[in-house]
Amino acid sequence: MRLPAAIVLIIAFILPACVQAGEGFIHLDAGRENARIPVYAIDNPQATATLILLPGGDSGTGKIIGGKPGSMNFLTRSRQLFADQGFNVLVMFRASDLRMLDFPERISNEHVTEIRNVVDYAERTFGKPVWLVGTSRGTVSATAAAIALGKEHLAGLVLTSSVTNRKAGAIGSQDLDKIDIPTLVLHHKFDACPICVPSQAEAIVDKLKNAPARKFILVDGGSSPQGDPCEAMHWHGYPNFEAQTVKLISDWIRNPGA
Repeated sequence: MRLPAAIVLIIAFILPACVQAGEGFIHLDAGRENARIPVYAIDNPQATATLILLPGGDSGTGKIIGGKPGSMNFLTRSRQLFADQGFNVLVMFRASDLRMLDFPERISNEHVTEIRNVVDYAERTFGKPVWLVGTSRGTVSATAAAIALGKEHLAGLVLTSSVTNRKAGAIGSQDLDKIDIPTLVLHHKFDACPICVPSQAEAIVDKLKNAPARKFILVDGGSSPQGDPCEAMHWHGYPNFEAQTVKLISDWIRNPGA
């Protein structure tokens, strides 16, 4: 039976809205004055957990293209890969009242409060276990928040391309023995960023004395690194190995004892 033209027209307008209903920007309270936290959310109805992705660099969205963040940061550009692995995804960007999110800011009480607000939103909205996933400077944020929030609010922690030395909040300088949630440390074998040294990243695991599960994964794959060794398209950001890296992370989140 053919549908009337008017109904076909209505369906044509409704379907795109349905497809996009589970994805888009939200703006959460940063906990001070009128500051808001831009968060790009992907809702997966079959999700088993919610991942809060904490990008590196200055944690900006990049150019907004078609309503989506254009940043090439590893976590930002891999957000759909994580959703496809069966997770809700919240990519947390720099608060609206900040021009940058540098190392001292990332270990501040104000920033930890911002992350707590995003965690609270995730708990209220999705009702699934919440994991923090940081990359590069985002590992500084993720570690500080994991120490502050602990197992009462978080199910686990993933650190990729960790900041290991010479910067405020470098992972080894934080109180890692206070982390009481499963923690994965993942790094690229050829990461040449001088503040993100693979051998030092591996040593992080030994300091996670109270994490119920802990593991180090050294990634060796990808191709065509470009630009600055500390930027997202060099080995530091797993170029042309994003899907495989996301799979390694996702498999461990699903089974952190492995």
